[in-house]
Amino acid sequence: MRVSVIGGGVVDGEERAIAQAVGRELGERGHTVVCGGRGGTMAAVCRGAKAAGGETVGILPGTDPDAANPYVDTAIATGLGHTRNALVPLNGDGVVALSGGPGTLTEIGFALIYGRPVVGLETHEVPEVEAVETPTAAVDALERTLE
Repeated sequence: MRVSVIGGGVVDGEERAIAQAVGRELGERGHTVVCGGRGGTMAAVCRGAKAAGGETVGILPGTDPDAANPYVDTAIATGLGHTRNALVPLNGDGVVALSGGPGTLTEIGFALIYGRPVVGLETHEVPEVEAVETPTAAVDALERTLE
């Protein structure tokens, strides 16, 4: 399954560790990570997935595919700026939402509009988002929902 992972472009050490653990969990289970392709949560989740042998896709806001973080296997340049936030959840079967700001919140909104299940770990409180406590629980919840 393809899992969109969304979160902040700038993260602290704890947030980075959580994102990397989510990526590792997804990679170990054979899932493809879809993200915004840049830094912060995006780089950390891709790094974790790659360390576990997983595949990563980055949907970039700009026009240069080489702007992707070094852990992205497939970089998709859109030239859409923040509008690309609609494409990240659209290209996943489900979404893991991590800590982040307004961009993360817009991606949660788009995911719900598209009917994608959203699991939240240390993220915005939204009634339709299933809150979980650990990276393993996040992936477990998505797998249960999408079986």
